[in-house]
Amino acid sequence: MVEYAKPVPVADHVTREFWNGAGRHELLIQRCRECRAYQFIAQSCCRGCLSENIGWVAASGKGKVYSYTIIHRPPTQKFAADTPYTVALVELEEGVRMMSNIVEIEPQEVRVGMAVEVVFDDVGPAIALPKFRPA
Repeated sequence: MVEYAKPVPVADHVTREFWNGAGRHELLIQRCRECRAYQFIAQSCCRGCLSENIGWVAASGKGKVYSYTIIHRPPTQKFAADTPYTVALVELEEGVRMMSNIVEIEPQEVRVGMAVEVVFDDVGPAIALPKFRPA
């Protein structure tokens, strides 16, 4: 594997389970055991009812592009070879939205409402980034 030169996530006590799941190619989101609401980004309590009784569940990995932008100017030189690339807000079937890249499609072909599914980009030992491709 070629050494990954871009920033990688650093898990903390709240996000560790998400990143461990991604490393196994499993998309995990939180679900409150009290009010049953799904949530993403990971929090230490439910955003809806404030319960700390939060668990992790496997998401379907299927969703739709809610919004997107095409990046033409890289934020740093480490991303220069990737431009242009698409950053999207994906609404998962579970109702939560997560930001990620849309891959395996030309940026100008991405559309709001387009069906997508999760794929994982292995960037290091046990480190994988969830991204989305057309479904």
